[in-house]
Formats: sequence, C-alpha cells, structure tokens
Amino acid sequence: MAIGLTVRQRHRLKLWLFEGLREAEGPHVHESAAVHQSAWWKVMCLTGVDYFSTLGYQPGIAFLAAGVLSPLATLVLVLLTLCGALPMYRRVAALSPHGQGSIAILEELLPRWRGKALVLCLLGFAATGFIVTITLSAADATAHVIENPLVPKWMHHPVLMTLLLLAALGAVFLKGFREAVWLAVPIVAVYLALNAVVLGWGVHYLWQRPELLSQWGSAAATARGNPVMMVVFVLLLFPKLALGLSGFETGVAVMPLVQGDPGDDPAHPRGRIHNTHKLLTTAALIMSVALVVSSFITTILIPAELFQPGGPAYGRALAYLAHEHLGNGFGTLYDISTVTILWFAGASAMVGLLNLVPRYLPRYGMAPEWARANRPLVLIYTAIACAVTIYFEAGVNVQGGAYATGVLVLMGSAALAVTLARWREGRSWTGYLVLTLIFIYTTAVNIIERPEGLKIAATFIIGIIVTSLVSRVMRSTELRVQGIEADDTAKAFLQEAAGAPLRIIANRPDTGLPSEYEYKLREARESHHLGPSERVLFIEVRPGDVSKFSDTLRVQGVDIGGHHVLRCVSPAIPNAIAAVLLYARDATGKIPHAYFGWTEGNPIVYLLKFLAFGEGDTAPVTREVLRQAEPDPLKRPRIHVG
Repeated sequence: MAIGLTVRQRHRLKLWLFEGLREAEGPHVHESAAVHQSAWWKVMCLTGVDYFSTLGYQPGIAFLAAGVLSPLATLVLVLLTLCGALPMYRRVAALSPHGQGSIAILEELLPRWRGKALVLCLLGFAATGFIVTITLSAADATAHVIENPLVPKWMHHPVLMTLLLLAALGAVFLKGFREAVWLAVPIVAVYLALNAVVLGWGVHYLWQRPELLSQWGSAAATARGNPVMMVVFVLLLFPKLALGLSGFETGVAVMPLVQGDPGDDPAHPRGRIHNTHKLLTTAALIMSVALVVSSFITTILIPAELFQPGGPAYGRALAYLAHEHLGNGFGTLYDISTVTILWFAGASAMVGLLNLVPRYLPRYGMAPEWARANRPLVLIYTAIACAVTIYFEAGVNVQGGAYATGVLVLMGSAALAVTLARWREGRSWTGYLVLTLIFIYTTAVNIIERPEGLKIAATFIIGIIVTSLVSRVMRSTELRVQGIEADDTAKAFLQEAAGAPLRIIANRPDTGLPSEYEYKLREARESHHLGPSERVLFIEVRPGDVSKFSDTLRVQGVDIGGHHVLRCVSPAIPNAIAAVLLYARDATGKIPHAYFGWTEGNPIVYLLKFLAFGEGDTAPVTREVLRQAEPDPLKRPRIHVG
C-alpha cells in the first residue's frame, strides 16, 4: 500500500489521471475522440475570458500612455486589430486547423533541426505568455478583491489568495474541458452585459452633454501642437497598448474545441475553420467597439489625476464609473464580475498550453508519452504558475512586461508565418510583411523598456531545451516506430524465407551492386558458421531526418542479383532494424536471427553518434531496443555479432 491507497484505488487513480491519453498520429491528432467540442460562440466565451477581461485595465493603460489623446491611440489599436491582426489570424486558422498556430506553419517551412529549434524557442515564448496570463490574471483578481472595502483584513494576503485562485482554476481543468466551457459562457455573458450597461450609460451621458466632446476635441487638437505631430505621437504609442491584442493567439489555440461540420475532413476541417473565423471576427468586433467607447467615456469623464497609481480609477476605470454614476450596488456587482472573469482569464491560456505542448514535445521524443494526457499537464502547469506567483509575490505590474513579450513574439511569428506562406503560394504578401515589421518593432520596444519579459522567456526556453534533450536521450531506446508499411515484394521475401529459420543480415548500404552482397554473405557465413544452403535476407536502413523521433516505417523489397534485400529509411537505424525484426516475427511466426559485425572504435563516440545522428554501434543498441519492446526473451528476435 502506498500513501494509504489500496492497489485498486491506485489503479483507478492512474486510469483517471491518464484518461484520454492520445496516441501519436503524426502532426495532426484527431481531437474529437479525446476533447469535448462545443459551438463556436461557446468557445468564444472561453477565449473571451482573456480577451474581454482586458476591458478592466486597458482604458487606464491607454490614458496613462497617451493622456487626452487616449481615444485616438485606441483607434490606432482597433484599426490594426481589424485590418491587420484579424485577417492574419483568420489565415493562421486556415493553415493550422488543429490549433498549433503559427508554430506549426513555421515548422513546415524550416526543415530538420532548424525547424525544431525554432519550435522550442517559440514554445518558450508561448509558455511565457500563457503561464503569465494565468498568474497575472489571478493576481489582478486578487488585487480587486483586496481593494474592496468590504473585504475583511484577514484576507489581505495577496500571495495566498492568488495561490487559492490558481488551485481553483486547476481543479476546473482536472474536472474536464466541458466544465471549463460551461463556466466561461455565463462569466463572459454577465461581464459583457454589465459593460454594455456602463458603456451605454456613458454614451447617453455624453450625448446629452455635447459640450464635453467639444472640450475634449479642443484639448486633443492642441495637445501636440499640430495634427502631424499628434498622429506621429499616437502611432509611436502603439507598443504600450499592444496588450489589447492578447486574445488572438488563444483564439487559434482553442480551435480543437470548436465544433465543425459532420462531414469535415479530419486533415482539413472546413467547418471548424469557418466557425473559428466567426469566433475571431465576432470577438474582434465586440472588443473593438468596447475599447473605443470605453476610451472615450473614461478619458472625458474621469479627471486625469484619478488615473495615476494609487488613484481610485487606476487599473479600474470602468469600475470607477460604475461606482460613481450607477451606484455602489451596481458597482459592487461589476467588481464581482470583474474579479470572476480575471480569475478565469487563465482558462484560455491553460487550453492553449494543453493543446500546444503535447503536439510537439512527445512527437519529438522530448517528453514522456504520458505528456499526451491532459490531467498530468494541468498539475504541472498549475505548479509552475504557483511558483511564478511566489517568485513575483503576486505582483501585477512586474508581470506585465513578461506577458506582453510572450504575446507579441507569438503575434510576430504568426505574421511572419503568413507572410512566408503567401509568398510560397505566389499571392500578395507585402501587407503581411509590413505587419511583421510592426510587431518586430513593438516587441523590441517592449523588451527594451521592460526586459524582465525576455529574461523569463529565456528561462522557459532553457528549461524546455534542457528537459527536452534529457527526455530524448532517455527515450532513445524506445522502438520509435508508429507502424510498418511493407510493399508486396518485401512481404513475398518474408513468406519465402519463412520455410526455414529466418536469418537476416544487417548491411550498411554502399554501392548496391551484387558484389557487395556476395562479399557480405561470404563474410557472414565465415563469422557465424552459416551453412551454404541457408537462405538469408538482407536489411538496409538509410539515415533519414534525424531530428524526427518516430515515423511510419516503409519497407521496400529489392532483388539484386538474386539477393533479397529489405530497405527502409529511418531517423534511428538500430530502432528501425528492431522494428523490422519484430514485424518479420509477427508476419512469419518465426523468431528471426539477425547477424551483425562488430563496430571498431571508441564505444563512447559511437554512443554520442547514435544520440546525435541515429547511427553508431548498431548491434547492442538493437538488442536493447528489442529487450524493451518485447519483455518475453523466448519471443524476442535473436541478435548475433561476429
């Protein structure tokens, strides 16, 4: 008995923990069997808890950055949203309908280790953006709770309160995706309804007092001396407002949860893509209207000094208006809704992490297979979020730079991916190149002003690379083959050889001439005392893309001067030979005997060569792979070395 659990209880706990473990199916895993899918508007609420919650602090950020020109700066943000980010992410959704986003697009454009190195770096920035989204939102929710005068003093412990909120969020996802979507819908509906009331009141108030708009127009016109300088000033302020774009990356990341059409092709589900386009467009339109209106009414109706740190409108401009003009009862209701959506804003980030990481690291051999299950990852991500919260002492401002860095790098990579994709398609790409340059500029400015984001991202990247390489080394002796597809000739060779002991000689491909096989056969007969009447097969494995961890093995049968040869290409030669031997055993019912020659040289060098290039001292590695793949020694193919 362990930790007080019986064997049956431990078994049930294991089944629950690894429920929905997804098998490796290449880059496109069919989600429908493992993930609950919902209507696009419900999933919009899940990603909207992050996107829409920025209404709580975006008007204040805009005013602190632009002052009286805040509405114009917000208009620039909205124009970039509708004319740049929205078309870009609609294209990303079409190119990666399984939720991998721009990372998958860039992986396909850059082959071998270059693509995988880029993926690992982008995963580091993605982890930064998503993890800090979780911690920052929970910390901001805690700040709203503590600032409420009705909250008792014993609750004024920001770190402890934030940890409790993170634990509650993790508990929701341990329960399942269905529950996360179910919670998101009412949270977003109530929050948007309350904001509609506040914004509607503000518009009506200004409509009845047009002189306030005239006063603001006069102040804005004279703020920078002339219209040209005003426009330049507003454009240069964009990096400070970029958090208003934060919802697009999670909008693509949650695509596996979007319900498509019944007849969708799993490789390219048009219905899901179409519904995701509706999700992205609807969310962008709602947010654009809300941002513009909120910026106008808060800038005009709230005195400038109240926006400053310590002021009653700092970080909560709309909440201030709700309390001041709609009563404390409505204001308290608005506060409760804001705290709830900020707490749950980490939900879309959690979905993004649960979707991205299992699609890459296990496929690269850089994470254990259990990383394909959701619940262990939820526990790990929650633990990391708690550690980040403790490190930053649940501070909101200190985490803002890291959040912006992660989001902007991912948006820049999306713009670059779409630019390259359209260039390869021969379609117009200059507009997306300009968008890429804008995001590069914005990211650079953000990193220069708040370098802590890059430091956190670098920590995540180093952690991912180190753990990934260690995992790949630890998993190097797995079979690493998802399946074997043998052609008719190869199957015929195996059936012909099944009438006698099945003997297979491993040959390193060289000239491919009959003399090569005659020499190898003569050498094997002398070294292994094979009789002249013994029928043998040859197996040859050519090294493929060594950056791949596993793939489907395609075996081809070739007759060269009467010698029967089984050929294939694989990133790991010993693993491929082991897989073919097991396939031959199952196809013929005979235990294969494989014959190798000793490799001369330093065994340590050959070990490193195997880990880096998939080849080395083949015989002992092949035997170890077989030992792990087939636990019964009597059923295990025999390895002979001479």
